[in-house]
Amino acid sequence: MRVNRVQAEENRQTVINVASRLFRQHGFDGIGLKDLMQGAGLTQGAFYKQFESKDDLAAQASRRALESASGRWSAAAESNPEDPLSAVVDFYLSMGHCAEKADGCPVVALGSDAARQGPDVKASFEAGIKDYLEMLGSWIGKADADESDGKAMAILSTMVGAVLLSRAVNDERMSKRFLQAAAESVLSQSSAGDPRPGRRQ
Repeated sequence: MRVNRVQAEENRQTVINVASRLFRQHGFDGIGLKDLMQGAGLTQGAFYKQFESKDDLAAQASRRALESASGRWSAAAESNPEDPLSAVVDFYLSMGHCAEKADGCPVVALGSDAARQGPDVKASFEAGIKDYLEMLGSWIGKADADESDGKAMAILSTMVGAVLLSRAVNDERMSKRFLQAAAESVLSQSSAGDPRPGRRQ
């Protein structure tokens, strides 16, 4: 049965959405096309009608994952317009976010994988990371551009590294401490708030 253009585009978007989650869960090389397509409810034969290659899908799925992540940052910030950075820190540096491997931050889940991918995947990550930095820059107080950019980079590096380390250990107390220490460091680096020792996750 022929698939019309509308259905074909819906199928394509479904594959991108599913791949954005499955790649975060398993890594780019940790899941094959058959399982990706099965996860989308489609046959492997349909893949090449939609995408040039697995690398093409990886780039598009990375873009989708990073757009979704930026949307979650924006939603968190909007929940506390008086102190958007604290709201994002509370969401991002939480045990709940650490547990969301398929839906969590793609930079944490796939950053080291992206470093080994081609230019299209890296371009998707670069665009998403720039979005993160732009948001952070708007929240960390008035400073000259270079200082603001450097501070935003340091904060993002701290946040991403903390979630990565928190996921990497079995010890739940250590996991929580990575997140708490990072939150205190981030908030002390910004002019948006003071560190809050003993944050509860």
